[in-house]
Formats: sequence, structure tokens, C-alpha cells
Amino acid sequence: MGRQYESIEELRRKKKLLQGEISDLENLLTFKNTKESLSAFTNGLSDQYLQEKIDEDGDEKVVLRKDVIAKQLTSEVKDLLINKNTAVGIASSAFKGGNITDSLVKLGVTAIVGNYAKKNMKSSNWKKKLIGAALIYLAPIALKYVRKKMEVYQKNKSVSSMEQLI
Repeated sequence: MGRQYESIEELRRKKKLLQGEISDLENLLTFKNTKESLSAFTNGLSDQYLQEKIDEDGDEKVVLRKDVIAKQLTSEVKDLLINKNTAVGIASSAFKGGNITDSLVKLGVTAIVGNYAKKNMKSSNWKKKLIGAALIYLAPIALKYVRKKMEVYQKNKSVSSMEQLI
């Protein structure tokens, strides 16, 4: 049933590797480094928008990088205005769906869910800890489901608007 090991030393090395991996995952799930934890939950999407700062009390805080968000927003608006002059540009923007809006919504939802899960995980109440753990594991699955449904809706709406143009 299980894998046969050649020696007890090989088994001990494997055990030590697995314990290291479990320790890394525990550190990630306990939000000891908030930016790293959010990066893992968002598959790196939030990295460019978040920055770690130290406040007056000496505590590390994760803040939004407004300059990066503003640059991305202005470039998307500029591209949208440039492409709006042609019929092909209008059609392509309808299919594109505005990546900046999607990114901002994803970032906002991630921040809200992450902060709520962090507060619940730090609570002494076991029920709140259970809710926090459930959020950590179930929120990404629920968000992917909602995103897929929204993409299908957006695709259908784009097709119907294209039919009206034709």
C-alpha cells in the first residue's frame, strides 16, 4: 500500500522535509507575514498592490500602494479612450471586460476576507477560529465559482450587445 523505504534514515529525512513543509504552511495560515499570506491566497496578484510599512508603534502594517493602482488605472482609461474611436476598439473592449475593475474587485475582496479571517484566527473562541479556517479554505473556492458565473454572464451580455450593434 505505502512506499517501501530502503532505510530508516531515508524515512527520517522524508519526515523532516514534511515537518518543514507543514511548519511553512502553518506560518502562512497564521498570518505572521500578512503580505506573504495574501500573496499565497491571490496567487501573487496582490504583490504589486501591497507594501509593508512600520507605524509609530513599531508594528508592521500592510498598506495599499496607491501610486501603482493610480498608474494602472490611468493607463487602462487611456487605452480605453484610444480604442473607443473605432468600431473594432469598441468590440474588443466589450470582450476585454476591463481588467482594472476585475483586479480592483479581486484585491478588495481578498483584503476584506483576509482581514476578517485574521481577526477570527486570533480570537480565543474556538467557533471564530473555525470560521476563520473555513474562510481560508473555502473563500478561494467560492470566489472562483462566483468569478466563473460572472464571466459567463459578462460573455452573454457582450454577445447580446454585439448582436444589437449588428
